[in-house]
Amino acid sequence: MNEPSETLGPLGDGARVVVVGGGPGGVGVALALDNLARQMGRRLGITLYEGKVFAGERHFNQCVGVLSPPIETILEKSLGVPFPRQLIQREITGYVLHADRRSLILESDDPPGYSVRRVHFDAYMVGQARARGIKVITSRVTDLEFHANRVIVFSESGISEADVVVGAFGADAGTTAAFEEATAYQAPRFLRALVTKLHPRPEFMHDFGNHIHAFLLSLPRIEFGGITPKGDHLTLNIAGAHVDAATMQRFLHCQAVQTVLPCLNEPQRDNDLVFFKGRFPTTQARAFYGDRYVLVGDAAGLVRPFKGKGVNSALLSGTWAAQTMMTAGISARAFREYHRACREITDDLLYGKVMRALAIGLSKSRLFDTIILLAEQDARLRRALFGAVSAHRTYRAIVHELLDARWFVRMALHVATLGKPVGPRDPGSRTPPACPSTKT
Repeated sequence: MNEPSETLGPLGDGARVVVVGGGPGGVGVALALDNLARQMGRRLGITLYEGKVFAGERHFNQCVGVLSPPIETILEKSLGVPFPRQLIQREITGYVLHADRRSLILESDDPPGYSVRRVHFDAYMVGQARARGIKVITSRVTDLEFHANRVIVFSESGISEADVVVGAFGADAGTTAAFEEATAYQAPRFLRALVTKLHPRPEFMHDFGNHIHAFLLSLPRIEFGGITPKGDHLTLNIAGAHVDAATMQRFLHCQAVQTVLPCLNEPQRDNDLVFFKGRFPTTQARAFYGDRYVLVGDAAGLVRPFKGKGVNSALLSGTWAAQTMMTAGISARAFREYHRACREITDDLLYGKVMRALAIGLSKSRLFDTIILLAEQDARLRRALFGAVSAHRTYRAIVHELLDARWFVRMALHVATLGKPVGPRDPGSRTPPACPSTKT
């Protein structure tokens, strides 16, 4: 091994990297390393471990599967990967925000998002890595040993040695435990999620439109829910600290959801739905880098609060980690540059916590209907709600835009005159037709 690698400096010619996890963060860091190595005239040995088999849809990814702008720029300009337009199932042109009784259509002139099957997108990205000559091993990593001059990575199929190891394993509990035992890393706190798929008939999917329906309801345990249109089906998801199958059933049978999907009230319809459990981070991980290791994406807690742009954050953090390893080094000191690069995400965490607490408080106290009434009359509030729901803007930018004393006074006067929301649920948009459905 050459001198720079032995001194934890930048990765030199012949250096070895092991990436644990083949999602967007793992593939992103592998591709970015390969690109930089070629530009610098260095040869790297990059090995990527992924326990799941994405091809053939053998695994279900609990991610809703919406790619948000500027995903095309990140893939094509930062990683040199063609944007997979063939995987787009639907362009997302707006959102419908639902409270208990009212709802509001939110649209803007921003570029659309794209709904995809995450398993298809992940398979595409792993294929891009293989095409670059990156070694992909279909196996789970079980343990790590850190030595002065190398890292030994143990997996179900054997061992590998590396100068540095990259953790891109999302919320996988087994790999989390291995990293926590071998390093100072402590995983972020997570929010639970439940996801299911509904397959209505083609005519209903045609009429459903290209809007994601987001729900901030007073239902206990549920922080938020969503209905996302795909090609031939809808993805339904909820999130909260203690959500379970019974919580999902309450969500599916509440008035707000059944206004959008009346077919869910059909006898025996629930028997057709299969629930999948997942989780996503709500805080930043501790010690997500150190000598000879670094973590990216969900494993590091580097996602937008309220789970926005998870794929983008994983790809970007992977790219920043790669740049640090190639230019600064693989020591804890060198990875401080990576931490600084991540401020684009981490600086928004506090604002996101405030917005999350505010959303929970308003929805659980049944005041979000009033917010929707206000937003119907105020363009600034509508822009803020769109930015928060879509994750197209940082929460910091949204909060700063709303910090206007005169605007707050005007909103307070509106609240005083509006009173409590009254009457039956106002859908705020077209009511979808009945949705006779085929079995999932």
